[in-house]
Amino acid sequence: MRFDILTLFPDEIMPMLTASVIGRGIRRGHLTVAAHQIRDFTANKQKQVDDYPYGGGHGMVMTAQPL
Repeated sequence: MRFDILTLFPDEIMPMLTASVIGRGIRRGHLTVAAHQIRDFTANKQKQVDDYPYGGGHGMVMTAQPL
């Protein structure tokens, strides 16, 4: 079984996965997990993946383009 994780922090995800029940599945060959940097898929040269929320308010949202 293969899992692909899209995240802004792939280096932070993998150590958590290898130290858990999922890690046992990976070591035994039942699972394959890959963490991908979302910024690698963006079209703009600044590698920006966030946008302002529509309608105002606080916070940030991800743009749909890299996904």
